[in-house]
Amino acid sequence: MTTNTHAATPAKAQMSNANKALLNQKSSVSPAVALFAGWLIPGAGHLLLKKPIRAALLFISVVSMFTIGIALGGKVYSPSTGDPLDILGFAGDLGTGGLYILAHMLDLGHSPVLITIADYGSKFIVVAGLLNVVAAVDAHSLASGRKLS
Repeated sequence: MTTNTHAATPAKAQMSNANKALLNQKSSVSPAVALFAGWLIPGAGHLLLKKPIRAALLFISVVSMFTIGIALGGKVYSPSTGDPLDILGFAGDLGTGGLYILAHMLDLGHSPVLITIADYGSKFIVVAGLLNVVAAVDAHSLASGRKLS
């Protein structure tokens, strides 16, 4: 029993050439702009790259998680504490970009966490920031051509 592996080889070669051509095409948006916009406003980097559905899903996800965290009484960490866990929380919260700035301007999330639900709220806020960072890096990769849609 013999298999015809030679017939599939040219098709694979054409597909890999097409993928290489797509990877070499860079977006008209600067990768740094896509990264910064995606960090500042959740989904904005993808919106600049003409991916509105992905941008809307990211915006809704990050803003919803942040809002739920604030509604549960979660803490928005500040950079002034010396506790290592608070520093990590601050790094996660900072990932929400404009939402972090807005929370500090409106004085949200500064009450001490005294109940378990508020602790869950703090985790919601941190995870929203981490998701936003991953989304901003994804927009950067798309804009630089290192990743296909």
